[in-house]
Amino acid sequence: MAFSFNPFKKKKKPGAQCNICKSGMEYEEGNILTSSQIVTSNSFWDKLMVEPETISYTKAHFESSDAMATKMRHMIFNKYSEKDQAWIVCDYCVEMFDVEKEQVKEHARKWWETDKTFRPPACGKASEQMNEQEYKAVKTYAVMQAGARFLNRE
Repeated sequence: MAFSFNPFKKKKKPGAQCNICKSGMEYEEGNILTSSQIVTSNSFWDKLMVEPETISYTKAHFESSDAMATKMRHMIFNKYSEKDQAWIVCDYCVEMFDVEKEQVKEHARKWWETDKTFRPPACGKASEQMNEQEYKAVKTYAVMQAGARFLNRE
């Protein structure tokens, strides 16, 4: 059994997984966003509310005004809006968000350099970072409207 050791070979640093689609990213890839930036995207909510894990709640919410389904959609919103950490997002998923691309790339660079501890400005729970009116509007869309346009209603 041969063992090869190369002292000049750089050790590969661990990557990360996109917090949205779960795709793998290599060291220094990706974008760093805040919970407020995530939850203000209607595209994000539309995508999330029709994924296999959530589509049954979306159908029940819209097709039969099911109170339990609406409650589950509230819980889903809270899960995402109350994340207190920075979000690492791949280059594909970042297209759903209205963010300055160069800035979120720079934040990712700092995040990697600090061993994933960097927190961009306004990082934290969306309910604590957004004004109340904007937060309520975002929550209303996510819970009451997101995904409707993707359902086949006859």
